[in-house]
Amino acid sequence: MENASTSVAGFAENSAASLPSIGVPPLLTSLRGDLPSASWAERRRKSRLSYALHYTWDRVKVLGDEDYGHTGCVNALSWAQGGETLLSGGDDRTVRFWRIVQDDSSGYPYVCTTVIKTGHRGNIFNNQMLPHSSRIATVSGDSQVRVFDITEATGHATPRAPETEYNTGEACIRVFRCHSGATKRIVTEESPDTFLTVSEDGTVRQHDLRHPHTCTSDSCPPPLIKLPHDLYSIGISPLTPYQFVVAGESPYGYLFDRRQVGRSLREEAGVPDDNEDLARCVRRFGRKPRRSNRRTRRQYISGVRMAQTNGHEVLMTYGGDAVYLFSTLDDTGVKNIWLGKRSRSVILPSNRKRSRSDESRAELNESSDEVEIGSDSDFFDDASLEPEETDPDELTPRRGVDAETNAEEEEEEEEEEEEEDEREDPDPHADVPIIHPRIRFAGHCNVETIKDVNFLGPDDEFVTSGSDDGNFFLWRKSTGKLHGIYEGDGSVVNVVEAHPHMPLVAVSGIDTTVKLFAPAHGESQWSRMRNADSIMSTNQRSSRASSSNLRVNLDQLLLHYNLAVRERGTEGAAGEPSCTFQ
Repeated sequence: MENASTSVAGFAENSAASLPSIGVPPLLTSLRGDLPSASWAERRRKSRLSYALHYTWDRVKVLGDEDYGHTGCVNALSWAQGGETLLSGGDDRTVRFWRIVQDDSSGYPYVCTTVIKTGHRGNIFNNQMLPHSSRIATVSGDSQVRVFDITEATGHATPRAPETEYNTGEACIRVFRCHSGATKRIVTEESPDTFLTVSEDGTVRQHDLRHPHTCTSDSCPPPLIKLPHDLYSIGISPLTPYQFVVAGESPYGYLFDRRQVGRSLREEAGVPDDNEDLARCVRRFGRKPRRSNRRTRRQYISGVRMAQTNGHEVLMTYGGDAVYLFSTLDDTGVKNIWLGKRSRSVILPSNRKRSRSDESRAELNESSDEVEIGSDSDFFDDASLEPEETDPDELTPRRGVDAETNAEEEEEEEEEEEEEDEREDPDPHADVPIIHPRIRFAGHCNVETIKDVNFLGPDDEFVTSGSDDGNFFLWRKSTGKLHGIYEGDGSVVNVVEAHPHMPLVAVSGIDTTVKLFAPAHGESQWSRMRNADSIMSTNQRSSRASSSNLRVNLDQLLLHYNLAVRERGTEGAAGEPSCTFQ
């Protein structure tokens, strides 16, 4: 049952009709004939799409069921061919093509037409179609990267029409074994031959299909970068393809610039440099941790995404915490409104003992009426702040006798703690400046699985992420305010991907199905905003409890029980892997 009041195309027409008319100045009217018509059409399309996304959403279709579709968790979603095809991959080690079928009577006619048995020995974590081609790249827990092309493959029909199934030998054209750990994500470049992958072995590699090689310990091309910890995610923007951001088992995200290839200040100074990275780390992104928790609690980033429309904004979702928005343009002395003061430096300062000046700042923060979303983080006890209304001057500590008396003492403590951090911090890029977040988006719970984070909208005006409670959350990027909560999975939502041209969103997680959401007129049956306070409070408790290894969480026990039941039910199917966390 899916209550779709209108189809995607029909909704676009209705929303366009309801848009307010905007008068055009005479000068612009006279110049309109000289401007490319495509620019006006593109602006109109973006305006319609942005308008539609402000509606309340509803579930409009489910792709798959007990007898049809994936048989394991769906970990990977990506739109291809201008949105005509949705690629999905998961724990059953298959990639499915969901294409628009014209004779389908539903308003969202996506039907599985192609199934590729990839031959991976581990769960598929990501799949992407390479630009300007029919090639599909996949990555998996078996550390392999595989490339498929079905245009010249024979394939064979399945009992469920119109599916065509392809075996590994029929469709696979390349297998890379360069990584030594589970390979997590793919990012494509503006080429049908090259793409990047990130792995838990701490490396990012560029693969070039024009130069085949046999993968051995000595023959694989060197990685672009190598970090001493697991990496889970990578982000790149088509506007700045020479930069990419990676994140994983570290409290920091790292911005690398490939334009720095080959330059070493140490070598130029005549000192041997053992750094073999082909790209240079130019910035780090990080929060300000509390002293009491920063060494006792695991800190990691499960997902990172760069904005597609501006090339400088970066989203990162922290395990057991919230989503944060950064900008590569921020630097020393930037007025960071979210932090509530003018930062003297983007370099993360050492934590110091709480002084009375800090208490005065906390009192001011607690008295603010802008706090609307409860925090689930150890970053601040406060909720997220609204950038456009926060007055930096009001949050500045009072220049009293206490602050002046403690200034020298605090400075000495900072120097001592900095020296201690230098001795204990294994970060090879500890000398790289740190950029602080602009805005924080709170309310969801990110503990159990490796979750993605994403921008939504033609101008990246929304931020979205899945949650351990089976919902996915939607926030307004400009304010950090919660815009929507929707039930997207029976257990956990891991992936949310928006259609490139229509107001349509694909969601997946622990379930074996993919859910499609679209704006709908009237009341949404799958919106959970009416229970927002209760949902966020529960998520806040779960996130805080994640710092204890001895916690007992009924929701997580139920999740594990459901997975065990599903595994027992599929024991008779040979070769079917159990559904595991990413």
